[in-house]
Amino acid sequence: MIVRHAGLMSGASGDEWVVGPDGAKYWGRYGAAGLLVVSPEREVLLQHRALWSHFGGTWGMPGGARHEHESAVEAAVREAGEEAGVPPTLLEVRFSTVLDLGYWSYTTVVADAAERFAPVVSDPESIELRWIAIDRVTEVPLHPRFAEAWSGLAARL
Repeated sequence: MIVRHAGLMSGASGDEWVVGPDGAKYWGRYGAAGLLVVSPEREVLLQHRALWSHFGGTWGMPGGARHEHESAVEAAVREAGEEAGVPPTLLEVRFSTVLDLGYWSYTTVVADAAERFAPVVSDPESIELRWIAIDRVTEVPLHPRFAEAWSGLAARL
């Protein structure tokens, strides 16, 4: 699927914490989604998360809360645009995976970029954005949930 736009908010904001039965907190009243962008040079775009954020100081993909009635792809592309200046017109979605906890879900959307672009730190959620070779991703401290998912994602890239 080729992405033509980042989508418009069609319902209520999902910017809210969800607390699971075990007390664990998850961001996104309607779930959350992240975008793993793959360059033609076999790199992925990663975000060094602001220290004040959930698991701050770790690396992961741009993403965030889904809004009401927003698809996971729309949310992932919107968030990546807001946080990293990812141009949606360069993206072609390859696949997605879902972590579904029953009361909350996170969708990882993997997309190929038609060309390598310069990411832009455009909000306070990022310390840095960096293209990292697929075989070097584990050399940076990863967000714990991204670290758990990485080997399965890498195998499909």
